[in-house]
Amino acid sequence: ALVAALTVAGGEAPERLRRALLPELGRPAPAPSQRLEAWVTPPAYTGAAPVFLNPAGGAATVPQGSRLQVAVSGGSGAPPLLSTDAGDVSFRALDGASFLAETPLETGSRMAVRRENRTLAAWTLSVQADAPPTAAFAEPPGRVQRGLGVRLPWRAEDDWGLATLRAEARLKARPDAPPLVLELSLPGGNQNKQARGTAQPDLSAHPWAGLDVEFRLIARDGAGQEGRSEGAALALPERSFNHRVAKQVIAVRKALSLDPEARRPARADLEAIAAAPEAFEHDATTYLALRVARTRLVADRRPEAVAEVQDLLWEIALALEEGRDGRTLRALQQAREALRQALDEADRQERENREQREAEQHREAEEREQAQRQDGQQRQENQSQEQRDAERQQREQAQRERREEQDQQRAELQKRIQELRDAIRQHLEALAEKLQRENAETIPFDPQNRLMDQRDLNRRTERMQDAAREGRTEDAKRELAELEEMLRALEEGRVARQESPERQGQRQRGQQQMGVVQDMVRRQGDMLDRSHQRADAEEARRAQERRQQQQRNQGLRWPLEPPQQQPRQAEPDPQSREQSAQDGRRQRALRRALGELMQQFGDLTGEVPEALGRADQAMRDAQEALREGGDARDPQGRAMRALQEGGRQMAQSMQRQFGNAPEDGQEGGDGDDMAGDPQNGGEGQDRAQAQGEGRDPLGRRRTETGGSNEEGADTRVPDEAELLRTRRIQEELRRRGAEKARPVEELDYIDRLLKRF
Repeated sequence: ALVAALTVAGGEAPERLRRALLPELGRPAPAPSQRLEAWVTPPAYTGAAPVFLNPAGGAATVPQGSRLQVAVSGGSGAPPLLSTDAGDVSFRALDGASFLAETPLETGSRMAVRRENRTLAAWTLSVQADAPPTAAFAEPPGRVQRGLGVRLPWRAEDDWGLATLRAEARLKARPDAPPLVLELSLPGGNQNKQARGTAQPDLSAHPWAGLDVEFRLIARDGAGQEGRSEGAALALPERSFNHRVAKQVIAVRKALSLDPEARRPARADLEAIAAAPEAFEHDATTYLALRVARTRLVADRRPEAVAEVQDLLWEIALALEEGRDGRTLRALQQAREALRQALDEADRQERENREQREAEQHREAEEREQAQRQDGQQRQENQSQEQRDAERQQREQAQRERREEQDQQRAELQKRIQELRDAIRQHLEALAEKLQRENAETIPFDPQNRLMDQRDLNRRTERMQDAAREGRTEDAKRELAELEEMLRALEEGRVARQESPERQGQRQRGQQQMGVVQDMVRRQGDMLDRSHQRADAEEARRAQERRQQQQRNQGLRWPLEPPQQQPRQAEPDPQSREQSAQDGRRQRALRRALGELMQQFGDLTGEVPEALGRADQAMRDAQEALREGGDARDPQGRAMRALQEGGRQMAQSMQRQFGNAPEDGQEGGDGDDMAGDPQNGGEGQDRAQAQGEGRDPLGRRRTETGGSNEEGADTRVPDEAELLRTRRIQEELRRRGAEKARPVEELDYIDRLLKRF
């Protein structure tokens, strides 16, 4: 047997015999190769990316506050050790062969990773210190040229980026009083290393108005470091009061700002004012408010009670100065804002409901598709009838809850609309009483805008209520915007008669320029419409050519002759090129008029709306496209949107400068004649005086004047055919606008057409 085994083993017999007689003991498997990774993570506020260190060693500079992390995996022996100038840092085990160490880097240091008396890697790390931010006034603070705002030009910078910027004002007479803090917005967020701007807060209602304060700027970076500017002294602008009692009330309010502990003199002054009710026409509301303020000063010893009394005194002074019309105006503004918020909430709710419905429809479609792929037995196994019934009931419950929310939302809208209607009526009555009491001239009636027609007011609020009931929030918003425009025009006319001739002229020029912007929007829209028409005609012509070519190709049969090749893209016809060239000249003229408008508005208000600059750039792009016979629809659309935004910015500037200004919707003048006669165009131009007989001091038609035409001789009622045609056009436009597969330019064009209705 042994001989046979040796014969089979052949040449391997000696080795096999040796292993059988002398077996080898198991040796350990070789250790995996050692791997080292090191990186530095800068603080999050720096926005800097991690710095990966060379495993072989080297040097690097990192921001202060960074963290060094070193990972070692593989190898054998004891855990590694991280040595720094400040001491050793131990590695923590992640698993049997992986270790991690980390340490903050506040100062520069030499780092080394050692393992069993062997240095694996070493680095020299330098730390870049984080300097505190700096802030300063770019110009000395002061009062704005027009209005009661404070002008605070500022600049600030930080090596890694600014986090916040605020302005603090301290009362010079009481430096230990809590400061007035104004948070200033940073353009571009907290990644701005350098920023500058101008804040113009209106602090005329603050208890410190009329007193000397010291402003300081305080910049803060991501590390929490702060930098302060030098102080700048300034007297806060204050509102002037003409009513004698209002002046006395404001004096008491200001005295409490200088010395909050002087409650006894303030109480005596309020008692003296209340003891002479004939000075405020025996108004019960004013008397009770004075008594409440006096009682709080006596009974409420809380430190914050003084500030509450000062707020009440401000309301008393405003009511005395403005009269009933001032109170009703504030109530009207609050009602408008409440309705606007309710409409926004309804929009948000409608979007959420629509998204939920789409999600449910998508889920149901997936379930149906899955059910179709399964046979009956599998469906029974995967989902029982009880489960399907439970899911259906859950969906029905969610639908009922959404319907209830919609009903509540619509009821809230109805309530807000009625509150607005009542507030408008009360404000108009207060204005009429004031004008009759002062024997003021009647507000001119404008038959085009019908500013104060009570029937028009009722119709608009009724349409708002109908739209709210039917869930058409966009229509309700449109009616609200038109109502606000009527009220703005009324307030504008009332305030304008109280201004000096010079200020009235400035206001009129600003209104004319705003009217020119609206005319530019119309002209730009007309050119965009023509561009759409040319593009549609060109597409139709090319489609006709393609159909004719296909017909010719289909008439050929092999092997008579091969089909002709598709012709290359045809050039636009000469008539289209001529029309494009004409619009290019119009676009150039409109852009030139825009430049003159920007200069004139800048001279008037000291600022040029940023959106008008974007409109100028878009007009230049459109002009180039039209000159080359290309497609100018995109830049023309951008120009029109920028003009609309510019008009809103101009309205805001007018509001800051003059206190009241229409925002949009003004009738415009001739944009090409901008540099000519300043009386051309605009809402500020002289309106036709069509007051006539039978109107009250607000220009409203009196109901007792009689007459067979209820709506008045200046109202034209469209016939049934016109109404039917208009309704059909609207329905067709809405149908096309709902087809989201159409090009974006066409949908924008349809949306502009719908707005005209």
